[in-house]
Amino acid sequence: MPVESGNSAAARQAKQKRKSHSLSIRRTNSTEQERPAIHRDMLEGQDSKLPMALRSNLLDLFGQIEREFENLYLENIEQNFDLREIESLNERLAGEGQTVDGGDLSKGALKTKASHSTSQLSQKLKTTYKASTSKIVSSFKATTSRAVCQLVKEYVGHRDGIWDLSVTRTQPLVLGTASADHCAMLWSIETGKCLLKYAGHAGSVNSIKFHPTEQMALTASGDQTAHIWRYMVQLPLPQPPADISVTKQHIRSPVSAKMKRGHKMNCSLLASLCQASLDDDVDFSDKDEADGEADGPNECPTVRVASTTLRSHQGVVIAADWLVGGKQVVTASWDRAANLYDVETSELVHTLTGHDQELTHCCTHPTQRLVVTSSRDTTFRLWDFRDPSIHSVNVFQGHTDTVTSAVFTVGDNVVSGSDDRTVKVWDLKNMRSPIATIRTDSAVNRISVSANQRIIALPHDNRQVRLFDMTGVRLARLPRSNRQGHRRMVCCSAWNEENQACNLFTCGFDRQAIGWNINIPALLQEK
Repeated sequence: MPVESGNSAAARQAKQKRKSHSLSIRRTNSTEQERPAIHRDMLEGQDSKLPMALRSNLLDLFGQIEREFENLYLENIEQNFDLREIESLNERLAGEGQTVDGGDLSKGALKTKASHSTSQLSQKLKTTYKASTSKIVSSFKATTSRAVCQLVKEYVGHRDGIWDLSVTRTQPLVLGTASADHCAMLWSIETGKCLLKYAGHAGSVNSIKFHPTEQMALTASGDQTAHIWRYMVQLPLPQPPADISVTKQHIRSPVSAKMKRGHKMNCSLLASLCQASLDDDVDFSDKDEADGEADGPNECPTVRVASTTLRSHQGVVIAADWLVGGKQVVTASWDRAANLYDVETSELVHTLTGHDQELTHCCTHPTQRLVVTSSRDTTFRLWDFRDPSIHSVNVFQGHTDTVTSAVFTVGDNVVSGSDDRTVKVWDLKNMRSPIATIRTDSAVNRISVSANQRIIALPHDNRQVRLFDMTGVRLARLPRSNRQGHRRMVCCSAWNEENQACNLFTCGFDRQAIGWNINIPALLQEK
């Protein structure tokens, strides 16, 4: 057989390369109608585990990417062609001795085009750099916040969302929660155990507040009443530490065949639990509600009868609070009115009217006879009962949506939160305009302000809880992940600086309350 020479072999290889290149170009420049058929033919010859619909979507995406590259390729070809044309024109003009005008103009045009593209590129780089830098800074901020704000205890036992929570003002210090499951519960802050359940309401319990000096609680409900009930709880004793010697002896003892079988069963159970936890990490859906039905609170005493029932509202009683001294209470209702009652006689003293829509919250001043009510009419009102003969009222229109809560601070300030995603700080001496405005990315629910350091805790609809100071400076965001923090809307926050372990509490629609440890000195030092 004849042997091919080196030149003929090289020529044949070059011909094959040109042929393959032409084939690739032909495929790249094929029409939109030909591509899906070609890809489907290619897929039919391949063994893939992907479903056909998913593979078709992938092919469509790859086709779009390919078209983008085609456009870029054609633009580059056009630009190169323009550059070659300009260079040839310059050379021709230079040969004719007319370089000055034409050459300068072409160079000027090139410079203008280049400067324009360069400015666009620099602007794009600046935007990217700024975004990446802000992400880095926010990640560092979140890390420090996790170190300063730590989850300590979860209080789980309610069968529906928790609307409100509060901490007793007298010893023993316990946590109270008000839930849509028609119950209010008292919890041990340290152990998370339910100590007492109040089941006297026939509707959702929307608010809970404790008497300033006695062991009495005030709850407001959707059954159009407010109840005052007495409680008596005994905190659980701390559990003794485990005996280390017994544990060591148990570890050193010989392992029987029965224990080995039990160990294998435990390992399989642990694997199944790990798989279940992975599934939970993907999605917290309503299946959590079915799981939570079985995990009710520990058996605890139940109070079913109120010592005092306050009836006069024609709608849902959404909130209630004690006036200073504890001899009177104020309630806020969806009937657009707030009522002032005498505790001993249960009689209605005053009806506070003026709001155009349903009330959302009410709060009393810690040391003065002042009441603030908030409403869906985008306003909140300040009621002054310091002079028995004069009951003045001031209306404040600082928000553009429902005012979800307005609370007093220890000083002469009022802090209001709204569905318009803002929180505003007001001075009681001059409330024409707020002295600070905090803008957030989600609606704000029932806020609270710490008594000593005056830090505002903002619970949000988007499951976040943020901390700000009175000047509007953001201090921290409480950590939240699939395994830590709230999984649904956070409804309320409450400070308790007398407890060193848990000084902030939050609750939400995930049917749990959470106790947090906020290292306030470190938090203020970060600022």
